[in-house]
Amino acid sequence: MNGLFQTARELTVTTLPVEFESLAPPPLLLPGEQLEHYQALQQAIFADLAPRSAIEWLLAIDVAELSWDIQRYRMLRHKLLETYRQNAVEAALRRIDMVGIDSEFEAEAETYTRQNALSWRLDPVAATEIDARLATYGFDQHAITTEVYVQAREVLVLFEGLLNAAQTKRMLLLREIRNHRFLSGPPRR
Repeated sequence: MNGLFQTARELTVTTLPVEFESLAPPPLLLPGEQLEHYQALQQAIFADLAPRSAIEWLLAIDVAELSWDIQRYRMLRHKLLETYRQNAVEAALRRIDMVGIDSEFEAEAETYTRQNALSWRLDPVAATEIDARLATYGFDQHAITTEVYVQAREVLVLFEGLLNAAQTKRMLLLREIRNHRFLSGPPRR
């Protein structure tokens, strides 16, 4: 697994034997995830590990599932940061636009601030205008990023824990495969 990355042409085709198919049920996919992507990752891992026994197949299946989870956690963390970035822009706009607003107009101003932050996220022209406006008040991208990490710190700790746990489990499974091969000696015919 530490060698050069193989291209699609070079990958050995290693398919799950029919007798082990019941051990690898189809994954539970989240909206936006595709079964073909999971199967491609699983196939690459099977080709790389080249399981030789039932135990190795079980371990390889678990490695593939953990690898999928790691990819999922990274993608979800990225989407989460996008959402928190919108919240950070909204907070900065609030600091600019809500100063001196009469209390009877606060609710309406809040609504416009939320709409502007959403426009910032969805409309590139609006984003450019809002970024320029924020910059004139001292809110550069570093300030916004800092606000993102302050707001998302607890959730980021959660994702860091999920990633570390999955990566640790994956490494333990890979060691288990290596140990199994070392103890069982040369591959049987």
